[in-house]
Amino acid sequence: MRLLQRIRSPLGGEPLLHPHLDAIIRRIHDSGMVATLITNGYKLDPDRIEALNAAGLDRLQISIDNVTPDAVSKKSLMLLDRKLVCLAEHAAFDVNINCVIGGGVLHPADALTIARRARELGFTSTMGIIHDGNGQLKPLAGQNRQIYDAFQALNRWSITRINRSFQANLADGRPNDWSCRAGARYLYVCEDGLVHFCSQTRSASAIPPGEYTLAHIRRARTQEKACAPFCTIACAHQASSLDRWRGPQHPPPVAETPTPEPLH
Repeated sequence: MRLLQRIRSPLGGEPLLHPHLDAIIRRIHDSGMVATLITNGYKLDPDRIEALNAAGLDRLQISIDNVTPDAVSKKSLMLLDRKLVCLAEHAAFDVNINCVIGGGVLHPADALTIARRARELGFTSTMGIIHDGNGQLKPLAGQNRQIYDAFQALNRWSITRINRSFQANLADGRPNDWSCRAGARYLYVCEDGLVHFCSQTRSASAIPPGEYTLAHIRRARTQEKACAPFCTIACAHQASSLDRWRGPQHPPPVAETPTPEPLH
C-alpha cells in the first residue's frame, strides 16, 4: 500500500506556477507516496494536464466558491467550467471539486450547483463547512442544512467517505472523537517556509523544513490536540484516518513549576 502523507503548500500560493512542480510530483510518486495537488485551475490546459499525467499525479482538487464571480471570490464555476471539461477529457488522475457552505458564504445554493456539475463530468465532489466571521463553528440550519442534506443524497463515493461521520457531526454542532495526526501524516508549510501542524494552529510549531525531524513527526503523531474535536480541515481528517487504530495519543506534557526557594 502506498503511503498517504500530505504536505500542503502555503495558502494564497498557486502550485502550478512552481518551475519544478513536475519533478516534485515525480519524486513523491517514485517514493511510494500519494501525490495530490490543490490548485485554482486557471493554468490548466491539455498540455499541462498531460505533463501532470506523466509526472504521476494521483489526485487534483479545485475549490470553487460560487457560480458567478463576486467581490469575495473569483473562483467561480462560470470562469472555470472550460478547465473542468479539459480535465474530464485529458486527466489520468482523480479529480475532486470542493465547494463550501456555512458562515460567511453569500450564496450557499451555489454549492449544490457546483457539486452536480462535478458529478456530470465524472469527478468526485466534497463540501466543506466553514466557521463564521468570528471563528465559531455553528450547527447548520435553514437553507444551509437543506443544501448539506441534498449534497449527501448525491451519494457518490469519494475519499471523504473514509471518515464521513466527521462532517455530519460538524453539521450538527457535535464534537468528533478522533486522533489528529497533523504534524506527522499531514504538514502545513506557511508563506514564510515554516512547518506547522496545519493552517489553523500556527503557534503550535514554526520550524524550518530542514530542521523538522523524525522526532517532531513522532511527537506530533502521539500528542493530543485541543482543537481536534471541532476541526473542519478535511485533509487532516483524511490523512489521519489511516492511523486511527494505532497507538493512543496523550495530552501534551505540562511544564513543571519550579519549587520556590525558601525565604530566610
